[in-house]
Amino acid sequence: MDIPYVSVEEAMTMRGLRMVVVSQIPSPWSEAAKGILHVKRIPWTAVRLAYDNPALKAWAGQRSAPVAMYEDELPRSGWAEILELAERLAPEPSLLPAGAADRATAFALAHAICGPQGLGWSRRLQLVDAGLRGRGGFLPDVAAYIGKKYGHSPDAGAAATARVAELLMMLASRLKAQHAMGSPYYVGQGLTAVDIYSATFMALLQPLSQDVCPMDASARSAFEFRDPLTDAALDEVLLAHRQMMYRDHLALPLSL
Repeated sequence: MDIPYVSVEEAMTMRGLRMVVVSQIPSPWSEAAKGILHVKRIPWTAVRLAYDNPALKAWAGQRSAPVAMYEDELPRSGWAEILELAERLAPEPSLLPAGAADRATAFALAHAICGPQGLGWSRRLQLVDAGLRGRGGFLPDVAAYIGKKYGHSPDAGAAATARVAELLMMLASRLKAQHAMGSPYYVGQGLTAVDIYSATFMALLQPLSQDVCPMDASARSAFEFRDPLTDAALDEVLLAHRQMMYRDHLALPLSL
């Protein structure tokens, strides 16, 4: 997937949808937002996150990504805000179930993957904690920065691995139950945003191969860090689901 990028100064003069995304690594929040726009075929302009660019902070209101900027509307940075904007801009194909119960299930599963204390959040703290202890994960200076930004503490770090394992096992159990009902997807019989979130967030545990996901060696090593509890919980059904998603719905290679 070849995505053209522009500078923040260029993006500020443009109309339509522009989105700030993390570059050089497959940050799952950014890759999920890209995937949603890809599936819905929504045209957009990409801006790489630059932590040292004051113009970017003034425009987007933060030094994080993804941040979606549509026309003159306020910035949207939460996973649910970006999903709901995409649903509004391109109602079809919908990535949310029509039925109220399935819709609620989809939001609950998405929050368990993307939200505070969710899989991505907890895995990030796990990699921070490992880095600060010199046991792998993020490099120490990176771990210190990310840990300060996202609330690492000794207690949070100590709890992160069990939380990651718990969520991986829950997601695997959900997929296996769906398979037993004849569906390869997390909710119902069709593709939803949950499938995109699950596929993209697997990068935090096992990145895609270098030929389709070019990463710096140190970043790849950090993302690949695992311990026995996490290894045991990373069921093959989750990785097989990711393979299906990139084969049938998402685009490769990643444009980082």
